[in-house]
Amino acid sequence: LQLVESGGGLVQSGGSLTLSCRAAGFTSDYHAISWFHQAPGKEREQISCISSAGNKIDYAASMRGRFAIYRDTAQNTLYLQMNIVKPEDTGVYYCAAAEQSKRNDYCPELSAFGSWGQGTQVTVSS
Repeated sequence: LQLVESGGGLVQSGGSLTLSCRAAGFTSDYHAISWFHQAPGKEREQISCISSAGNKIDYAASMRGRFAIYRDTAQNTLYLQMNIVKPEDTGVYYCAAAEQSKRNDYCPELSAFGSWGQGTQVTVSS
């Protein structure tokens, strides 16, 4: 199982950016996939998750309404559309996957996410 993030970079405050997470070696039918954000000097936080059934769950209140998670099952790719970005969105963004049963409506707890990408850096300038 391999996850590779891309799409990070420098963006101005108020702008938009789309991150991608390409997965290899597994199928989304049996995995939940999630985006995480780690700001400089802070703990990693979970942004959003898509369960194996395709249900989306948002966790980070500060990003709700501005960020959207979606996936392309044919391409085995997860996306994070980031809109109206703010300087506090700066950090490394990771995608992670967790095994689960097929057509599961729920996302598992954090400890279940055992496969991680290398992360992609996003810097928002004010």
